[in-house]
Amino acid sequence: MRKINEKEFMNAIQSDKLVVVDFYADWCMPCRYLSPVLEKLSKQFKDVEFYKINVDENQELAFEYGISSIPTVLFFKKGRVVGGFVGSMPEKMVRDEIEKAINL
Repeated sequence: MRKINEKEFMNAIQSDKLVVVDFYADWCMPCRYLSPVLEKLSKQFKDVEFYKINVDENQELAFEYGISSIPTVLFFKKGRVVGGFVGSMPEKMVRDEIEKAINL
């Protein structure tokens, strides 16, 4: 899982693969709970790309995507949002959401 910024974001989400983007902040406790879950899943889903975007450092991007609560995880395919979720969730639920988005 790689941390990216606004400049790298547009290239990252253009992939034909599913792209998982975690919008987070360092001070956010639910973000801290979700981060190891996403890190673990990033090693299991080899055909999915995982990225992190710090909303404090990339406020314009967070505003553009309507991020009002964190963590917010968005799923992209070919530059388009195809799903996502808000808040920290158990690993199984996150895995189910990713699998659902892969099959879209």
